[in-house]
Amino acid sequence: MTGLNIAMLWWVVVIFALPSAHGSIDQSPKAVEKWFKRLPQAKEKLTKLHFYFHDTVTDKNPTAIRVAQANITSKSPTRFGETLVVDDPLTLGPEPSSKIIGHAQGIYSSVSKEERSLIMILNLVFNDGKFNGSTLSLLGSNSIFHEYREMPILGGTGVFRLAHGIATAKTCASNTTTRNAVVEYHVLVLHY
Repeated sequence: MTGLNIAMLWWVVVIFALPSAHGSIDQSPKAVEKWFKRLPQAKEKLTKLHFYFHDTVTDKNPTAIRVAQANITSKSPTRFGETLVVDDPLTLGPEPSSKIIGHAQGIYSSVSKEERSLIMILNLVFNDGKFNGSTLSLLGSNSIFHEYREMPILGGTGVFRLAHGIATAKTCASNTTTRNAVVEYHVLVLHY
């Protein structure tokens, strides 16, 4: 395993093991155990979320930073092998000045030689309202030039413990020169 592979594996472990925001939900071991003991009586509920993901690659204050690339990345029309670490704001509206309700924190990498397709490994960290301190874990393929992209929600913390669901992404605005984009997300998540 190369140093780059070890570093990327470390990032994945950090991203999924440590939520970066803690709200009013008690996440102590005793509180989590108490929550699990009540789980057999709990009813699964559906939550619908709608927000905008602002990915800023080139700006004086970027939210996506390239941390790795392959030797062929600069010659590849799909940027194959490029990896970015992100801390992208999630907002209520598509405007950059819209209210921030959280951040998408994680990594994405270009994984296809044929089309512009990314593997997304993100924690959606909410820091506002009733979901403050809760997270959703997203892991999936994102073919960015398709109108709609569906990615699975594989877990969560806080209000979203044991979550599972689907996130649907649609690009609202993008610039191939700056590589900045605004993406609309509709998320349907089942949780207890």
